[in-house]
Amino acid sequence: MIIKKQFCLPLLLIIYFTGLVSVCFAQDIKINNDAGNKKIVFGNKKINVTLDYDKKINVSLLQVNGQQVITGDQGIYSTIKTKDAMYSTLHLTAVPSVKITNNTIRISAITYGDKDLTINETWTFIITEKNIRFDINRNLSKSIIAEQMALPVFMFSSIDTWEGAYQDYGGLAWFYLFNKKLDTYGVHSSTSQFWNSKTGNGLTVAVDAAGRQAVMSYSRTAENKLAYTIAIDKKEIAPRFDSGTNRRLFLRDRDDVWAPVAMSAGETKQSITLSYFDFKEQFGRGNLVGINGEQVNAVLNTIARIGVIDKQHFGGNSWHTPYGPICLHEQYIAQMGLAINDKNYLNGYQQCLDFYRDNAIKADGRVWPRWAYSNEDAMPDKFTDKGFYEAQWGYLLDANPDFVTNVAELYDQTGNTTWIRTQQQSCEKALNWILQRDSNNNGLVEMITDNHTQKKGSDWIDIIWASYENAFVNAKLYHALVLWADIEKQLGNTTKQKYYQAFAEKLKINFNKPISAGGFWDDNKKCYIHWRDKDGSTHGNNMVTPVNFMAIAYGICDDSNRTKTILDAIEVQMQKEQLFFWPLCMYSYTKGEGNDWQFPFPNYENGDIFLSWGSVGVKAYAAYKPELALKYVKNVLAQYAKDGLAFQRYGRNKQDGLGDDILSGNSLSVVGLYQAIYGINPLYNRLYLEPNITEDLRGTQVKYNYRDQQLLIDLDMNKYAVSNDRFKIMSATNFGFFSNANELLYFKGSNDIASLKITTAAMSNLTIDMQLCEADQIKWTQSSKDINSGKLIYQVNGVRPNSFYSIFVNGKISNRIKSNAAGSLLFNYSTNKKADEILVLNK
Repeated sequence: MIIKKQFCLPLLLIIYFTGLVSVCFAQDIKINNDAGNKKIVFGNKKINVTLDYDKKINVSLLQVNGQQVITGDQGIYSTIKTKDAMYSTLHLTAVPSVKITNNTIRISAITYGDKDLTINETWTFIITEKNIRFDINRNLSKSIIAEQMALPVFMFSSIDTWEGAYQDYGGLAWFYLFNKKLDTYGVHSSTSQFWNSKTGNGLTVAVDAAGRQAVMSYSRTAENKLAYTIAIDKKEIAPRFDSGTNRRLFLRDRDDVWAPVAMSAGETKQSITLSYFDFKEQFGRGNLVGINGEQVNAVLNTIARIGVIDKQHFGGNSWHTPYGPICLHEQYIAQMGLAINDKNYLNGYQQCLDFYRDNAIKADGRVWPRWAYSNEDAMPDKFTDKGFYEAQWGYLLDANPDFVTNVAELYDQTGNTTWIRTQQQSCEKALNWILQRDSNNNGLVEMITDNHTQKKGSDWIDIIWASYENAFVNAKLYHALVLWADIEKQLGNTTKQKYYQAFAEKLKINFNKPISAGGFWDDNKKCYIHWRDKDGSTHGNNMVTPVNFMAIAYGICDDSNRTKTILDAIEVQMQKEQLFFWPLCMYSYTKGEGNDWQFPFPNYENGDIFLSWGSVGVKAYAAYKPELALKYVKNVLAQYAKDGLAFQRYGRNKQDGLGDDILSGNSLSVVGLYQAIYGINPLYNRLYLEPNITEDLRGTQVKYNYRDQQLLIDLDMNKYAVSNDRFKIMSATNFGFFSNANELLYFKGSNDIASLKITTAAMSNLTIDMQLCEADQIKWTQSSKDINSGKLIYQVNGVRPNSFYSIFVNGKISNRIKSNAAGSLLFNYSTNKKADEILVLNK
């Protein structure tokens, strides 16, 4: 019989194989041992497990929050395959022993193998209210070469059980892309977070094997199940394919993604922890008014992450792409982290940029522009053993500024000053290499090729033959210089700061000159051209959208009339053709300016729609006509609902998805929504909020993770707020927010020095509504949910130095103090639930 306890008692109960009992140790923990049927049912409130030990050992049923995710004869089990045999805990050679002590289940003498090899395992399950720990001790009688091993394998009921699995470095196995049986993807990760947005259920599987490294793989089986396998070894396990390169992580028609492993005789130990998470609570993004919030979530939770091929390998092309390329000449990989908003992604990309620093920058500072599974896309002999290479299409020089931009923008999101110092020398090398390519000293760097007739690319638009002075590359360089000059300032290197600022200024001046004066502005075509050949001929005057969007978004074009002319002209053509998104160019390149097969127009880079330039497009329009920026974001979301954006591009004529080289950059218009429309900009010392919202979006409340805090960002027309669990700042204009322990900082506009710093008593609560912040007058109202918040200490910065200021509270003078030579003043005041108006007046 099975005894059922409805309440918890302090117990110490030991049950051997012959025992039969059900017991509860805490309200949410249960263990039922049915010795007659040789099954143990155990679990907690969120995870329930059925363990079968009848001539085999496996988990035959796994329920997550009431949902059966594993069921059947296989379930969870260990298996090792050699060239000659297959061994599995589904076929034991001895009877296992079961022992239950309190909340711990121990199954020993799990013996399998044959006359040549004996494998003995002990499985231990420790059940707590929050998780289930699954320990495996394994002993091999002799050393073997394992062709494949799954230690263990989780055989989920269907490929559709989960939508995806996040890795510990922020990547994603997206099962939507497993569209054929035996599609298999391998990763170097110790954690998988399986999730389903429809059920809201999430399951974390975390592996700990001291002194060993874990790999995981996901495979769609012949029965359309999802096989998730874990393997460990003393050193990092390499991919099996391709011979000689061994970098391929996605396979078609087979599941042996990992190379054979030498398993030593003796004991190994590993621990697997299973825990539940609420997907909507952990990855939900708040109340997104006026836009389809579920689609925003979906884009950022899926397509935005698929360019993360593996640990230390982040890019824009997905792991699903046949040759698996990473383009280091993409400046938006860190920027995507702004909207993905996951600490694991940021930490993973930091490790990736360290790997690139150490392996993708040549001694002279040249940045290798690409990495791939294979060398098929490389120039002959222009590749490294790590997989970095020069692309066959040309020398893509935007890799140099883009490395710097990604480092700088990731630093803004993490604020890790220790890390940025480790990247300082590499970023200076990368910048100095390309800055030396300004032979005529006009601030516009030159490409390797001098003329388009050499038929080599030089930037992201790689089969358009841009040469010599390339506006696309120079726009990216300007952006990198502005970002890096500011970091040099923070690091105390004012000499380098001034050098990079001066170069950026010269670049900007000459970029904006008309083509007749050596610049890129074509006053006849009313756009910035793509490039100039060394002979002075100009090319790409066909409104190349990335060039013109970057000029506006990065602040090169600060002429409002030019901005209006460019953006209005693009929109007129968009309306004429009824395109759902901006193409790479509005009109055709001249024949001979690109690879021949792209003509006639439109075809591929000569006029097709690439979504990867969505963030700069949205930013360019957001400050001018945010309703247009929002329109194209919504169009992309609608397209995601149709096809998952699982393409390289969209054809101009039919607006249909094309290309198996799926790009994570397809998410970038939604990144633009976050950065340019919602105005969310995490910076190294503050969260900067600069919204450009429309009436449709008023009332939006975004949940946002920033420096281990969850912030709420409220957006209304000319009324914005940022808050955490203690502090809140409101303002009618753009501002910066930062809080740390008992400090709250308000930054006026885009200033990087706080205008107001308030130090509070421990655990007190405070709301600030900033109404005016000028050198002569600072005014705000404040209130607290606390009955008495205690003394508040105020530091006001940016006032007139050595000047007297009067402090008014609710219209009455409270104090009169003098600012110091740095333009700061200090005073204190106690507040409570009653709202107080404070005015600091130069009087």
